[in-house]
Amino acid sequence: MIDTDLPFRREFVLANTRVARPAIVPELALCLANPATPIWALSEEDLKSLGLPPPYWSYAWAGGQALARYVLDHPQEVAGRQVIDFATGSGVVAIAAVKAGAADVLAADIDPFCEAAVGLNAEVNAVSFGFTSANLLAGPPPAADLILAGDVWYRDGLAEDVMAWLKTARKAGARVLLGDPGRVHFPKEGVTKLAAYAVPTIGALEGADVMAAVVWELE
Repeated sequence: MIDTDLPFRREFVLANTRVARPAIVPELALCLANPATPIWALSEEDLKSLGLPPPYWSYAWAGGQALARYVLDHPQEVAGRQVIDFATGSGVVAIAAVKAGAADVLAADIDPFCEAAVGLNAEVNAVSFGFTSANLLAGPPPAADLILAGDVWYRDGLAEDVMAWLKTARKAGARVLLGDPGRVHFPKEGVTKLAAYAVPTIGALEGADVMAAVVWELE
């Protein structure tokens, strides 16, 4: 079993990733897995035997890259604002928000290894921001000017819970931006398209070499 203490998780992330630049946000650098890193070859059963959840933090998913690109290209969206990056994964969106001038950024993810990955990625990019491993869906959304959420519509049930929570945040006054590459559970209504990006991906993970990732605003 993998040790759950933060120093060991940091060592695990370092041992299983290499610093690379995401395809459409080359201004940023992240600790990412690739076919040459040990974790790449582990099956789902292998991960379970080690006590590891799927390492979503080890890949820059298309929806997150799209959100990060949009934020970097439109810094006025985050400048001076209080921002939450929901289900942060690698932290690419949170890092972009800091780089674009957000006053305060909170990255949230329930995966215990995300804290280590996000911390390392923040260091690589010379930025700092808050992190919480609390399940934000278990309560009302924290106060924020803007909530960013990418790549969270991959499973039925979870997608519905996330959208209900985000709609509550929207009604409370937060602006909500979403990044998604066409996942089947993404909502078809109640969103406005802001931008679209062609994101090169790893076909073995996504089933396509390039994905059309869209940034949406929750109405």
